[in-house]
Amino acid sequence: MNDQFESGDVTYVDFPISGSDGSCASIAAFPAPSGCGRSKTLRTAAREESTDLIGESPEIQEVAACLRRIAPSQAAVMLVGESGTGKEVAAQLLHSCSSRASGPFVAINCGAIPANLVEAELFGYERGAFTGAVRQHEGYFERVSGGTLFLDEITEMPVSLQAKLLRVLETGRMVRVGGTQEIIVDVRIVTASNRPPEPAVRELRLREDLFYRLAVFLVRLPPLRHRGDDIELLAQVFLDRLNREYGVHKRFVPGTLALARAHAWPGNVRELKNCVERSFVLCDDLVELDLHSVLPAAGNDDGGECVRLPIGIKMSDAERELLLATLRHCGGNKRRTADVLGVSLKTVYNKLVAYGVDSPMLRAAGEAG
Repeated sequence: MNDQFESGDVTYVDFPISGSDGSCASIAAFPAPSGCGRSKTLRTAAREESTDLIGESPEIQEVAACLRRIAPSQAAVMLVGESGTGKEVAAQLLHSCSSRASGPFVAINCGAIPANLVEAELFGYERGAFTGAVRQHEGYFERVSGGTLFLDEITEMPVSLQAKLLRVLETGRMVRVGGTQEIIVDVRIVTASNRPPEPAVRELRLREDLFYRLAVFLVRLPPLRHRGDDIELLAQVFLDRLNREYGVHKRFVPGTLALARAHAWPGNVRELKNCVERSFVLCDDLVELDLHSVLPAAGNDDGGECVRLPIGIKMSDAERELLLATLRHCGGNKRRTADVLGVSLKTVYNKLVAYGVDSPMLRAAGEAG
């Protein structure tokens, strides 16, 4: 039975969010706001520029549903995921589905602002507060009033500043640098980290009390390699957007999207988007993804290619990923692929037909082999 507790007029229900870490989140029993329902399918919405998370895999749909339930509340949310998984897009989804949607949404990378300027940028300063402060300056907390402030890479924030951020979150009040007057702030905080925050807490780089205040909801975004068919869907979305931008009608070479699924995509959605754009520019009417220009997966110290397979993958899917990755490694040469895998050439051909792989590059290489 789910555990429940009351907090004011809000009931929270603890339930597990499926994932390898077995993490849980508390979901507030708020009604979904108007305009935030699933009036369009994900595939239809994917054709438009939006703040929605694009994908049809159970992993990303579960995250999107969770964020929509959270959005109407004022609770702080921490998003955790590898670089390029779409944490800022998730934060924008929270904002657009909340009562603050008409207010500003501002994203700040805590690691990109010099440590000696972070406090002044967040909380503002009074004239004469320090050398060069020739006028009063409003910080982000004042400028984003009524909206959402997204603090990316929160574990990079100086520890000396974390106590002040904690006080603002607890009291809803702040004081500018060099000032004495308390200012009421009305901002929803969404934070993010590309690494699990727990080690940062243990290493005292992130205050434990601040972590629990920021992670009222801790939502983990899945890496692209765990999202199955979303790789092909996202690639098509990015190609459609480029076609609209340039007024052309390019399309993918048959089979190239199947090969894309065999790539580990260590840079996740951002890497895929860049790959599609690079290939779009280099190709004419038919676009073949330039996977060979992509950096090798992290942790591959010997420089060779490798295949990453999530635990629990079906045997047939694992076989498909391995065959396509080997085919790509062999430059499309089917005979060499068969030799490497220790199977007959006929087996490789039959498998490729079943997978729908029919790339001109592969045909030419296969005939040459």
